[in-house]
Amino acid sequence: MHQRPRSTPVNSNTFSRRNFFAGALGVGALLATTACGQSGGAAGSSAKITWSTWGTPEEGQRFKKFNAQFKTDHPTITATLQMVPSYSDYHSKLLTQLTSGTAPDVFYVGDDYIGKFVSSGVLMDLTPVVDGADAKVKLADFNPALFGAGKTDKGLFALPNDCNPDVFWFDKKALAAAGITENPADLAAAGIWTIETFLGMCAKLAAKGLHGAMFWNYWSTHWSWVAANGGQVFDAAGKFVLPEDPKSVAAIKSLADGFTSKSFTVADTLPDGSGADSLFVSHKAGFYVQGRYGIATAQQSGSKDDYDIAPWPTVSGKPGSSGVAASYLVINAKTKAADAAKTFVGDFLSAKGQTLRLADGGNAVPSVKGADSVVLDGNYPAHAKSFLDMTSAGFEDFAVEAKVPGLSSDVSTAMLGMYQGKTSPADTITAVSKLMQKAV
Repeated sequence: MHQRPRSTPVNSNTFSRRNFFAGALGVGALLATTACGQSGGAAGSSAKITWSTWGTPEEGQRFKKFNAQFKTDHPTITATLQMVPSYSDYHSKLLTQLTSGTAPDVFYVGDDYIGKFVSSGVLMDLTPVVDGADAKVKLADFNPALFGAGKTDKGLFALPNDCNPDVFWFDKKALAAAGITENPADLAAAGIWTIETFLGMCAKLAAKGLHGAMFWNYWSTHWSWVAANGGQVFDAAGKFVLPEDPKSVAAIKSLADGFTSKSFTVADTLPDGSGADSLFVSHKAGFYVQGRYGIATAQQSGSKDDYDIAPWPTVSGKPGSSGVAASYLVINAKTKAADAAKTFVGDFLSAKGQTLRLADGGNAVPSVKGADSVVLDGNYPAHAKSFLDMTSAGFEDFAVEAKVPGLSSDVSTAMLGMYQGKTSPADTITAVSKLMQKAV
């Protein structure tokens, strides 16, 4: 149920993902040999497991609620939560635990870290969790595109615990102030929500001194824009083909034009006190691209019905595929309570488990079929079904990119220079190509 801090890859002073991986790469072999789970027996006898995640105190209460239900359903298993408040501190702490043999039996991993953990060999194959007649959650319940770098030809090492499709939250008051009478959600429903129309709206908003659209600078923004314009980033073989695809090249140029013309805004670089949330609730921006956690933002305004959501616009206006951020649940390969850990993961990821964790104001979208009520109950926003449709059709960060430590962050840094007008689209594509070639 977590939104990942989007600003971390490019402008956080509290933690460097690149520095984390510089250390992680040096101890990869150590991780594979010294990781050790907590003690506990099989699921059929008395067992104890620990599990860990990051999150706010509010999220912690939801997890405690799940733990209580799990204990009721499985009285012989005791699950203890280890909560780390900060996402930026979480993975470094986990690395320390893995190297010392004190890591939890089950733990969350962010989508920008999962590739490293998989390649280090510290995770258990989760195929048994989603296989068999008694499995609480089935492989077919997930959108295969959400597995990202968690699934390889050697096994299934991570399962998305929930997710957040990046939707276009829009402010009806801001649109009206710019003289825009069309409703983006209605246009999308009619199959005529085009990029041309969207860009025209952003230009009108900018002409009125408002922010057109605010985007976070990470993989979903640049690759979703390429996809929306009919372009391709990687081919089926995993080759970075964007520079060779005219539609992709044109998409990158139009993305750059949006930022340099001030129609688009990089949310990461907004000053303290005038952040994206503040601008949106004060009706100073037409569009804000983020996940279901945008509900909390809209509620801050005191007039949440001024806001609704639409999918990414496309060239044709018909629905397309766009980015879906996810975090993952994994099992420590060295756990001493494997059966109990598998039981926990199955319950946690099941439709029942995700409904329990995400209902009544939860800030993410279930990653499995059968939990639609979490998103649809309450009828907010008005077009909440878009969350489900976009999750089903969307994609996680490409496995080729996600499995390389720090690569997504480096790509975002290169893109930021283009967004700020410091580098040209052509030079940026060249720089990203070199990053891909060097890393992949």
